Amino acid sequence: MSFVGLSVLALCWTCNAAAQFGLRDQVLIFPYETDFSYVALIPEKELSLRAFTLCLRVATELPEERQIILFAYRTPDYDELNVWREKDGRVSFYMSGDGAFFHLPPLGTFRTSLCLTWQSGSGLAAFWFQGRRSAYQVYKPGHTIRPNGSVLLGQDPDKHLGGLEAEQSFVGELTDLNMWDYVLSKSMIQGWHNGEAWIPKGNIFDWASIRYELSGNVMVVREY
Repeated sequence: MSFVGLSVLALCWTCNAAAQFGLRDQVLIFPYETDFSYVALIPEKELSLRAFTLCLRVATELPEERQIILFAYRTPDYDELNVWREKDGRVSFYMSGDGAFFHLPPLGTFRTSLCLTWQSGSGLAAFWFQGRRSAYQVYKPGHTIRPNGSVLLGQDPDKHLGGLEAEQSFVGELTDLNMWDYVLSKSMIQGWHNGEAWIPKGNIFDWASIRYELSGNVMVVREY
């Protein structure tokens, strides 16, 4: 993985997690697979959700046949919202049970903007790849995502903050993660993809002011 144009700001080798604030113009790098490295995100409000938009930018050189966790939100008893790249290359998300699977262009070494939208009333769900929407799927109409859990990047907890597996860990770069408790319009998602400043800040997670805790071998680097 190339680090041209990046300067190392922080590197956490142990699990002495302490809350930090704000990742504007910064990238999280997970250098290799582990069963102990992750970033815990602290939301601005409880994740009691009947709609959401989740956006991030991602790059990875892991082969397509390797399952990768992209986002994990778990309460003590349930995987409330997990986003994956599956072993067959599809991108999926799960809310307390069976998932919804989408055929998207492959994730790779060049950074990809990826958004996911879902609303409970209709169950309409879609991924947005580089500002372009996938076909809609109807997934879990009437469902509510429950609060009082933990959000992790880099690992999939099989129990609340435990049961981590190296073979599912994320390896690569993550940046610009934002989350809203409503579905953004097409123009807003395309504006976010293009880096436009008028897009409303994520009211659950805003990358510029996000609160987070590093654990294990995770690097934070600044882009020039």
